[in-house]
Amino acid sequence: MVDSNPQNWRAADDFLAELLVGSDPALEAALAAQRDAGMPEIEVAPVAGKLLNLLVRMSGARRVLEIGTLGGYSTIWMARAVGENGRVVSIEAEAANAAVARRSIDAAGVGERVDIRVGRGVDVLPTLVGGFDLVFIDADKESNTAYLDWAAKLGHPGTVVILDNVGRDGEIINDATSDTKVLGTLEGLRMLSEDPRFDATALQTVGLKGWDGIAIALIA
Repeated sequence: MVDSNPQNWRAADDFLAELLVGSDPALEAALAAQRDAGMPEIEVAPVAGKLLNLLVRMSGARRVLEIGTLGGYSTIWMARAVGENGRVVSIEAEAANAAVARRSIDAAGVGERVDIRVGRGVDVLPTLVGGFDLVFIDADKESNTAYLDWAAKLGHPGTVVILDNVGRDGEIINDATSDTKVLGTLEGLRMLSEDPRFDATALQTVGLKGWDGIAIALIA
């Protein structure tokens, strides 16, 4: 029996990525550019990027909102899925990150499908026109409730909302936590539970990114 530990979680993730995702030069180049720029390694894992791509395609989303561009890795996955006439609006707080993402997205051949807006999410979101079919939230966890509120305002009945990083190494069950990221995650999860605009569930994950999880909701 294989032990359940971070080393084996990663090995299993690598196995699944090799089997179901495979090599992708454009995505690998985007990650290399992100690393070279000194950005944190907090992008989604390859299997999660593929999941985002599939969710966009399964839902038929043509207008996607991403909150948290980082180096553009997840953006490329979703931009490929929206099709030639689809669009991804991605918000990034750091101008330097956005510049790296812009180059990688263009190099991946999906630049015309992606509009990167630079600024804090809470400042940019009120400037957007609604009608998004899918919203992916992967930014500062302290603002999760604000982002979810805007997802509901900018979406429509049937919009898919994905909230990343909800596992937090299990700290979500630590009543004594003072970690603001964990507290923001808990507030977001409670909002998904209590706000009638959402119908949601969540899954724990282990793998390349450790012990974490993802919440998925539909706007009612």
